[in-house]
Amino acid sequence: MSYSLIISLIPILPLLGFVLIALTGKRLVRGFASLVACGSVFVSFCFSLALFIKLVNGGDAFNVVLFNWISAGNFNATIGFLIDPLSSLMLLIITGVGFLIHVYSIGYMHDDAGYNRFFSYLNLFVFFMLLLVMGNNYLLMFVGWEGVGLCSYLLIGFWFKNQDYNDAANKAFIMNRIGDLGLIIGVILIFAHFGSVNYMDVFAKADTVGTSTLTFITILLFIGAMGKSAQIPLYTWLPDAMAGPTPVSALIHAATMVTAGVYMVARNNILYTLSPVSQELVLIIGSATALFAATIAITQNDIKKVLAYSTVSQLGLMFVALGVGAYATGIFHMATHAFFKALLFLGAGSVIHALHGEQDMRRMGGLKKYIPITYLTFFIGVLAISGIPPFAGFFSKDAILSSAFEISPTAWAIAVIASLLTVFYMFRLLFLVFFGKERATEDKMHHIHESPSSITIPLIILAGFSAVGGFMGVPEIFSGGNWLGRFLEPVFSKSLELKSEHHLSHGTEYVLMATIVGFTLVVIAWAYAKYVSKAEVPVAEGVELSGLNQTLYHKYYIDELYEAVIVKPLYWVSKLFDIVVEKSGIDKMVNLAGDVVTDWSKIFRLLQNGSLGYYIFVMVIGVILIIAFSYTR
Repeated sequence: MSYSLIISLIPILPLLGFVLIALTGKRLVRGFASLVACGSVFVSFCFSLALFIKLVNGGDAFNVVLFNWISAGNFNATIGFLIDPLSSLMLLIITGVGFLIHVYSIGYMHDDAGYNRFFSYLNLFVFFMLLLVMGNNYLLMFVGWEGVGLCSYLLIGFWFKNQDYNDAANKAFIMNRIGDLGLIIGVILIFAHFGSVNYMDVFAKADTVGTSTLTFITILLFIGAMGKSAQIPLYTWLPDAMAGPTPVSALIHAATMVTAGVYMVARNNILYTLSPVSQELVLIIGSATALFAATIAITQNDIKKVLAYSTVSQLGLMFVALGVGAYATGIFHMATHAFFKALLFLGAGSVIHALHGEQDMRRMGGLKKYIPITYLTFFIGVLAISGIPPFAGFFSKDAILSSAFEISPTAWAIAVIASLLTVFYMFRLLFLVFFGKERATEDKMHHIHESPSSITIPLIILAGFSAVGGFMGVPEIFSGGNWLGRFLEPVFSKSLELKSEHHLSHGTEYVLMATIVGFTLVVIAWAYAKYVSKAEVPVAEGVELSGLNQTLYHKYYIDELYEAVIVKPLYWVSKLFDIVVEKSGIDKMVNLAGDVVTDWSKIFRLLQNGSLGYYIFVMVIGVILIIAFSYTR
């Protein structure tokens, strides 16, 4: 089988799975629907692995053009796929983690009436996500970009009989459209200034375009990334997106879709490197988001909301890496984050499954002896995201902090605070859920049980990757060097050439690393003393909190601010237009036209009186007038 065929089949197989399941609907046996969905993604993973191995062994990148898509004047766009180290790594994450989440969904969604529909949506999402990362031009990337937004809307509002879930889906869709407007304007400007939407053509001419133009284009592209990757101010949709089933939270809102903005900025690394202002903006927004979301997470009591704000914060750290020009480091953390955050979301789903839908951590506690596999795997995920060596998050987070310290000590300090807050709220979650005495109702504790193997096996596999995944990017201060950095180097080679070389000394790196680990252990001890030794439990809903805690618990009242400043004025303007323009203007004009026709018809109706003599008289007058008119010419 040729590599061109393999590359084409990677996105086509999930699409075929979607079509088969969607067209047959409920007529397709549940077991066969899940087999088609899981099987198509697994085969895509195998093909992706084959391409990855080819590139690891020194193979050249693949740029496969299938056919000409659009030709209009001097505009040309193709359906073509670019498989280089960056996209091949993304393919493994999308299809590998996606396959595990598909398997997990077999057990989690087993009793749901929309079982087949759910798997069809998952397959459609995987197809669009693959299209986004495989496309060799901006237009094809944009199709995938919009496609995953559509699938996000469908999956967030999957339980559409609940209006709150529909509202959350609408919020995600609309807020993403705001960012997407910036993205599409940026793509239009790219064609206007480069004469092409093909990546290779644009990157080859990057240094021929003025810095101000590149700054404008890259800021517009970043606005798209802010929407998709939930950065300030377009982040509020992501926590509300937890309304969808837990596998959706893991696949779309932790491991894949929300990292699309990170991928897009990394793909355009040369444009951002040539635009220092845009790169500085990425750093500022990423730093602010990482700290801002982390402070909110420490007060949340919904297990999925904590993980949601954690995702926003971790995405901010990835943009910190991109903002200081450490593109490979940002991608490294994106990969490790896919492992441990998917694990944490799926682990949270296993807890929710065991407690029959309970998500409030205040009504959990003491669960580790009842669901030991879920506890152990979740614990590994917490260690990984907290940066405990040698788990995956330790290496990737340390790489971000080291890169930030080189460029901006201020950004480093903010990232350190955000990282330590991550340690606190993740161990707070762990201790409230699995330690202490049981706080769930007697009925739920009576029926509690470990999840089925279709749920626990993906947890175990993801726990393994969360434990050892960081070794693919071991820093150069350890033996072996940074393998992932070398693998991704061809993608970022031009940016590396332009970047000034000044690396931290090994001694400085060791000191920074030891300092962070030391503070991390102190924070863990603090959380243990607070939530295990003293057995503190967050106050019940409705109880008044102190000033700062109240503000953090209500997420700085940002949603309320948006409601007051944006939503309500828009509703007011729409009502004004409805009254003044629609009803008093357009409606009256239409009604006036109708009234005129009605009134004149009443007059002309008198001419039709049914008298034959009158008709002959009018006809004779008409003939005389015609003859008279003909003589006057």
